Amino acid sequence: MAKLAPIEAALAALLEGVEPLESAPLATTEAAGRVLAEPVMARQDVPGFDNSAMDGYALRIADAGECLPVSQRIAAGQPAEPLAPGSCARIFTGGEVPEGADCVVMQERAEVTEAGIRLPAELTPGDNIRRRGRDVGAGSELLPAGLRLEAAALGHLAGQGITEVRVRRRPRVALINTGDEVVEPGTPLAPGQLYNSNRPMLTRLIERFGGELACLAKAPDDLEATRRLLIEAAEQADLVITTGGVSVGEEDHVKPAVESLGRLDLWRLALRPGKPLALGRLPRPDGGEARFVGLPGNPVSGYVGAWLFLRPLLGALLACPALERLTSVWARAEFTTRTQARRHYLRVMLRFTPEGPVAEAFADQNSGVLSSCVMANALAVVPAHSEVAPGDSLECLWLLEDS
Repeated sequence: MAKLAPIEAALAALLEGVEPLESAPLATTEAAGRVLAEPVMARQDVPGFDNSAMDGYALRIADAGECLPVSQRIAAGQPAEPLAPGSCARIFTGGEVPEGADCVVMQERAEVTEAGIRLPAELTPGDNIRRRGRDVGAGSELLPAGLRLEAAALGHLAGQGITEVRVRRRPRVALINTGDEVVEPGTPLAPGQLYNSNRPMLTRLIERFGGELACLAKAPDDLEATRRLLIEAAEQADLVITTGGVSVGEEDHVKPAVESLGRLDLWRLALRPGKPLALGRLPRPDGGEARFVGLPGNPVSGYVGAWLFLRPLLGALLACPALERLTSVWARAEFTTRTQARRHYLRVMLRFTPEGPVAEAFADQNSGVLSSCVMANALAVVPAHSEVAPGDSLECLWLLEDS
């Protein structure tokens, strides 16, 4: 029996020679989820002026403990005048701290009297003042290249008045399902048929991983038809993905079709679920190549394989480090298992307790049980030839988006 290949070797082969896709400018209003192709530099300080962190009174620290008249009222968005000597300014959250003031007293600590505002004696310079440039200094790096633009980053750009950024083009992906026995939901099932769960599952994962679908197709159990479909897909896509059809059965036509067109490497991985994996290249008429990944037809294997292989590949095409690797969390196991020659990726639910993260494994880890993926928020990595008992520490790969 052929020796099983380590997952790391297949991943290295998958990423060999990958170059980031080209970039183009894009309006920030359309840039949600896109990946920056170059750093964005800050145009101005944030905040742009010293401002009050709360409603209260601005004063000179030298006047602390005195009863002071109010010389001006400063609301957010209004310019402040220099603070008159021996006075305080009524100020509201976000209001500009007037020149001469060096602290702000919250209104709950101030006593309003007929003679003026009596303020505490024990104050610290800088109290309740947000200094200019505390968040961002003009000319500094606002956002790094390779960052995926999510809510906070988009707010950061807006805070600088930036309306356009340069982003990577989304990888174009062709998704081809195989097998005459697989039919689309809404079609009555004939004996021996099953519904296509891979298509919506992988479509959503491709979108989450930064790609966009350029081609969605079904390959019949026919060699020449499969060849034609792969040729059309390679013309449209940077990455062609198939599900099933790469084994050696008489109705598995993807393997010979890819071999006749380009290059194919078949891997038997030391991995469970998802031992078979096909990697290769498909030629384009322009002389370029489309990457090819053949995932197992089993939906659970396809789901796990997408996280382990498709995500880093799309991340490399986008030059996005956060997509190229999954976040690792060490957790205490609340289950028992044993592995043999393959590394297991168990679907688990991570709970965060005062004593640390805890991993609860889905009861049925069979590769045909897709419900194990529905509730899982992590994959517990169980090394080959090992035993796990409750209380053991395990590496878990976080399946929720972090950036």
